[in-house]
Amino acid sequence: MARGKLRVYLGAAPGVGKTYAMLNEGCRTHERGRDVVVAYLETHGRPNTQAQCRDLEVVPRKLTTYRDQVFEEMDVDAVLARAPSLALVDELAHTNVPGSRHTKRWQDVEELLDAGINVISTVNIQHLESLNDVVGAITGIQQRETLPDGVVRRADQIELVDMSPESLRRRMAHGNIYRSERVEAALGNYFRVGNLTALRELALLWVADRVDEGLQEYRARHGIADPWETKERVVVALTGAARGDRLIRRGARMAARAHAELVGVHVRNVDGVAPPAGSLLDAQRALLDELGGRFAEITGADVGRDLAAFARAENATQLLLGATHRSRWAQLFRGSVINDVIRYAGEIDVHVIGSSDAPGPPGGRPVADLEEGGHAFADDRPLTQRASQTSLLPRLPGRHRLATLSFRRRVSGWLLALAALPGLVLALIPVRSSLSPTGTLPLVLLGVVSVATIGGLAPAVVGALVGFGFADWFLVPPVHSLTINRGGDAAALVVFVVVAVTVALSMDRLARRAVQVARARAEAEALTRLVGGNLVGARLGFDPLVSELRTMFGADAVAVLHTNGDADDGSWRVQAGAGQPLPTRPTDGTFFAEIAPNTVLVVDSERLDEGDRRLLSAFVEHLRLVREQEELAERAADAQTLAEANELRTALLAAVSHDLRTPLASIKACATSLLSDEVQWDPDVARSFVATIDAETDRLNRLVGNLLDMSRLQTGGLAAHLQPVGFDEVVAAALASLSGSTASVVVEVPENLPTVEADPSLLERAVANLVANALAWNRPGATVRIEAGDAPPEDLWVRGGGDGPTSPGSRRLELRIVDVGPGIPLEQREEVFRPFQRLGDGSSAGQPSGVGLGLAVSRGFVEAMKGELSLEDTPGGGLTAVIALPLSAPSSAGPPAREAAR
Repeated sequence: MARGKLRVYLGAAPGVGKTYAMLNEGCRTHERGRDVVVAYLETHGRPNTQAQCRDLEVVPRKLTTYRDQVFEEMDVDAVLARAPSLALVDELAHTNVPGSRHTKRWQDVEELLDAGINVISTVNIQHLESLNDVVGAITGIQQRETLPDGVVRRADQIELVDMSPESLRRRMAHGNIYRSERVEAALGNYFRVGNLTALRELALLWVADRVDEGLQEYRARHGIADPWETKERVVVALTGAARGDRLIRRGARMAARAHAELVGVHVRNVDGVAPPAGSLLDAQRALLDELGGRFAEITGADVGRDLAAFARAENATQLLLGATHRSRWAQLFRGSVINDVIRYAGEIDVHVIGSSDAPGPPGGRPVADLEEGGHAFADDRPLTQRASQTSLLPRLPGRHRLATLSFRRRVSGWLLALAALPGLVLALIPVRSSLSPTGTLPLVLLGVVSVATIGGLAPAVVGALVGFGFADWFLVPPVHSLTINRGGDAAALVVFVVVAVTVALSMDRLARRAVQVARARAEAEALTRLVGGNLVGARLGFDPLVSELRTMFGADAVAVLHTNGDADDGSWRVQAGAGQPLPTRPTDGTFFAEIAPNTVLVVDSERLDEGDRRLLSAFVEHLRLVREQEELAERAADAQTLAEANELRTALLAAVSHDLRTPLASIKACATSLLSDEVQWDPDVARSFVATIDAETDRLNRLVGNLLDMSRLQTGGLAAHLQPVGFDEVVAAALASLSGSTASVVVEVPENLPTVEADPSLLERAVANLVANALAWNRPGATVRIEAGDAPPEDLWVRGGGDGPTSPGSRRLELRIVDVGPGIPLEQREEVFRPFQRLGDGSSAGQPSGVGLGLAVSRGFVEAMKGELSLEDTPGGGLTAVIALPLSAPSSAGPPAREAAR
């Protein structure tokens, strides 16, 4: 089934006429002969909007109770069952009441589109997720109902409903948007000229970007060369701080305007410590995913250098950072990540986004800050309530890297070793007479330990040697000489060197162990997410996989190659790739493994070690398993389809073997008897034979007709030709078509009832099947009643209409076939509408025979006429079949129209 097409009317503010335009287009489409329904309409009490609905059919809303209140939502099941060509759905960004099938209305619309139903919808610019904070800053009102930009961008057609601020304010003043008591407040707040002008500009810019995207798609379809050499990327540095959502939205807008890819990156400290409690990083991942970006996590010691290196590896053109709240003293002693990024970024544009958040703690919880590398403070407001989670792989810190400390710490260590330690020794000269070498050397040793802690192994070893030399020259008698007079002093110096080097080695080992711990944690997280199966599913394609693997392993390029398997290496083609230059053969990479027949994953990186290869092998193995599971699931689905078809065929053969042979046997016996020359039959007996042949032929004809009708229903080959029809005419024709006696049928169908929109022949056969079923199961001697009248009030909902009068097409008539048989249990009523089900009204022996197609065919016919067939209990016992059909055009609501219809 082809997916439906989505058309969105986009407005800068409420009241510009989106819903009016949607209804206008729906009416025009309906006049061209297409099937159009109003699936959901929100008029906000505007009479002009309600009147614009005209004669469009409105699908009743679904009533949902939540916290003792009743809410109205779009009835997705009713729209799917109605299966129109075009559905009009207002307010695309609406949040459904808790307990609904989907959280947001746009998800309901996606289900309609997947069912092949075309949809026209409406949305305002303030509901787009990437513009949510900007609109809030302009209007002072934070919009809580949002939807991802990608939902609107994926629409097949976007039409801007534009109106100047002055015209919109005039509409407001005339009372065409809000009630009179709300007009003055609205004009002085949200609907100020400045607000409307800014919102209008945002809407125009957003639609202009979408138009440019359409142009690029056109160029691609027609083979026009792309003027950009590489795809731009916007990288956003995330820490889990409260203002990260602002960075993401700003990055999303920049990426959309530059047609760039949006990437969020979080740098985890080399010690492997996870983000602190209260971090909003998970919520920011979800927001990034919703805005169409992807997330990466790297581990490193130098945040600025690692961010710049990641941006270069991603071929990023722009890098976004949040402004620091670190004090001047903190920047002086601990450095500035922003300055480091700018220093290492090269040609990458670095944007530092300011924040209106106060730097002090407003009583919030601690969250990670880009500059602090530790804690800042943010308020307790939740960033987002979204539950979606992206499947993300952290980038692994390389085992080969010797530099486990940041560049700043290493420089500081060298300065301490070469300047601070000599200064410390010189500072001890005045007290060397009162302190023996055993008193001064521990102080120098303390300085060496400080160098080892800050700068690592190399500065500490050099510092130990410098301290040894300076201490021997200035502190150990005889001074200004490298000779040592006493053995105790010599032993103290030796111990000093040994302890200093030992401490330096221990600190270096701890630093390297921290890298190993960070890598082990990253591997564990990667494997955990891998096992979750969210990244490597075959239906997602290989593009997300190669991109994430390249980021995770810091590879130069990752590619998935495919070959037909009947040629040499020259037949390999790139199925998906990330990085440059892409491998074109398996041997071009440092690692390759088969992930499917004739399909190979190739990783090109000189930095891969055994641990990396082991993890890659785990990825490949799991990918194979996932693909095998999906293939098995597809085979199981095919097998299920075959099983259902086989079950249907078995039921058909069982029905044919009995229900076709029985009338044929009777016909054969009667015909053989009449043709026999051995017996001379009385005229009455011969007449009875002929009557039996006639009745069994009618029975056989109905049986074959039902089989053919069910075949047409299941293959979609049934077409209903709707026209005004009277229930009294149809009932009379249906009773006349029955072969058995209908003396026990009581018809109570008024002749002055309005006509309904139906196919006469289909409705007649549906009624005939239902009456035959009722006669077969009715209590002996009892009557079967056929009644007709208006549907009860609760079935006369007007979509989007409130408490006003019903709109054309919303009123329905019901035809009720009532028997007083044993009835059908409530839990089995849907089963009797399945083909070849003989549940009947009961389970007693002596049930009427039949193929089990009558009710299934009847429902199929009624639904083909846009009606509904349901089963109810008969008061006092029995079953009532109810056919509900919409009225025909308003002009046919009385006896004159019925005469015209005849």
